[in-house]
Amino acid sequence: MTTPAETGTGLRAYLALTALISPLCPLILRRRLKRGKEDPARWSEKRGRASAPRPDGPLIWLHAVGLGEVMALRGLIAALHAARPDLSFLVTSTARSSGGVFADNLPPRTTHQFLPLDLAGPVTAFLDHWHPDLAVWSEQDLWPRLVHQTHARGIPLALVNARMDSAAHRKRARMRGMLRDTYARFAYLAAQDDATARHIRDLAPNVTITTLGSLKSGSAPLPDDPRERADLARHLGARKLWCAASTHGADEAVVLAAQAMRHRADPAALLIIVPRDPDRRESLASACAAYGLPYAMRSCGELPKPGDAVWIADSFGELGLWYRLCPVAVIGGSFGQVQGHNPWEAAQLDCAILHGPNTANFAADYTALAQAGATIPVRDAATLNAALDRPDLIEMATQARILQSNSAGSVARTSTALLDLLGDG
Repeated sequence: MTTPAETGTGLRAYLALTALISPLCPLILRRRLKRGKEDPARWSEKRGRASAPRPDGPLIWLHAVGLGEVMALRGLIAALHAARPDLSFLVTSTARSSGGVFADNLPPRTTHQFLPLDLAGPVTAFLDHWHPDLAVWSEQDLWPRLVHQTHARGIPLALVNARMDSAAHRKRARMRGMLRDTYARFAYLAAQDDATARHIRDLAPNVTITTLGSLKSGSAPLPDDPRERADLARHLGARKLWCAASTHGADEAVVLAAQAMRHRADPAALLIIVPRDPDRRESLASACAAYGLPYAMRSCGELPKPGDAVWIADSFGELGLWYRLCPVAVIGGSFGQVQGHNPWEAAQLDCAILHGPNTANFAADYTALAQAGATIPVRDAATLNAALDRPDLIEMATQARILQSNSAGSVARTSTALLDLLGDG
């Protein structure tokens, strides 16, 4: 592991710059507040000012950027807790949307906070308050000052579930020197796939990194309220349901065109569409109207009427409900440039999985699902409409669930490695 004295030029320049602009932290956050990018009740957490006490005993700090990444940590936290019931957990995230939903689904002995800005004052305040015994970073959201200062305090660092595609690698190559020094401070690194491992080794040739697969395949199932699900199932009756999850504009153009075909042929067909950003509800409603599709809006308390073709599920944290209600799900982000979202949440809940052609974010995952006969790629509205009528959708869902169960060993292996780093506390 690199020592603080070996800090290279790139990282030294970054640390110096962030020290200079640290006094601007309140101004930066107020601007973000005005733009709706921060939670007004919790924005002081971004300044390193904790809104909760540090629990007694050993504390593992885990960080992931957004809602999907944070929810994927629940399975790892459960495994760590089962092995060491004395552990407490601090989970940080960056995206505003992650805070409320994760707070409603906290694992045992877990506290959520927003990650402080990577500036000298907030970082010092954050580490002074929490002083974790182990720091675990997930996927690809790394902040050099936080990593550097954590390491300087003698706190072991791990990077798990690392993900870096070719496009991300090209961008990061411009910061090769700083990233080499940052990665070198991690005592343990594990990648989702071999391509990520190669990209990190290119940026930091001296690190040791292993490939363990995706933690998302072994995360705990998304929650829902069984009573609400039963009520909705009674209301929807025998309607033919399908779901489009975590959608963006390019996805919605395809799924709404497919639903227009289905609704003309069978008015009982109902699409439950879950936009990645619920604030896009108005543009999605306009798109439904443009396709001549009557719709209901979840956030307005509306239930689909018999003539409605689309139910806009514009709320956070309810994918577990929609996946349980629908036998088939189209995973969003896969028809445009987003490059796909997590398929395993649907696989866990017995959904047949369909997706568009662009899945680079989860390339290894979709390849494994395809090889197991557990997913179908579609190109456009016509091929999607045809796929929704395939007779083998139930078999596909079964294969996806089996593959997900078999892939969950990455959580156990990661948990063991982290406990080895932590030691006896």
